[in-house]
Amino acid sequence: MASVGFRIPGDLTLQEDSPKNALTTESLFSGKKVVVFGVPGAFTPGCSKTHLPGFVADADKFKEKGVDDVICVTVNDAFVCGAWKDANNAAGKVRVLADPAAAFTKALGLDLDLSAALGNVRSKRYSAYVVDGEIKILNVEADGTGLSCSLAPGLLASI
Repeated sequence: MASVGFRIPGDLTLQEDSPKNALTTESLFSGKKVVVFGVPGAFTPGCSKTHLPGFVADADKFKEKGVDDVICVTVNDAFVCGAWKDANNAAGKVRVLADPAAAFTKALGLDLDLSAALGNVRSKRYSAYVVDGEIKILNVEADGTGLSCSLAPGLLASI
């Protein structure tokens, strides 16, 4: 599993709003200060009521600390991610990126088999502060799905 000091591989892709809009991790993280958080699924209760809204609410506070981008990654398709972003008024605050085959999530070792509940492998719930592709702070929920250490206020206080 990823830990502090782990370098995010630059050759992975995530999708924004459409499968045609594929972004490399190199372009997302290289030379930037980025907050990235992972959620088990768009439109699921904890993700929609607490996790994403907290980062949307604190987006400006992260920017004040020099963060270039706030990114949410979820193992869903790009169209679902776009709709979820719109439903949560996240545009311009949090980029909601799709990891449809969980390649990014698996590369970080943050995958969690939620087949029984959500139909496939998903992401553990986590938050991280990444500088130039290197993880500087990583908070992973102990059970993979809880709502405590990975929330926006805790990460904001740590940066």
